[in-house]
Amino acid sequence: MSNDKGLQDAHVKIGTKQTMKAVENGQATEVYVAEDCDPRLISKIEALCTKHSVDITHVPTMKELGEACGIEVGAAMAAVLNQ
Repeated sequence: MSNDKGLQDAHVKIGTKQTMKAVENGQATEVYVAEDCDPRLISKIEALCTKHSVDITHVPTMKELGEACGIEVGAAMAAVLNQ
């Protein structure tokens, strides 16, 4: 989340199902995962990202990730898509 506006300007899929689908379809270039989400989801997305060679970045909380994505609720994970 390098720019000042976080992920709001990027093409992003927010949420567990959409993130996993984007990785499986080869659309994701990077995935952000909240460290306070379900550990089973973390291990599942980490395995998927490893399999598909997608970079993964950990964010401390779902609240922070949600804010970075420009939503008012927490987000377990989000994927930045190929442009």
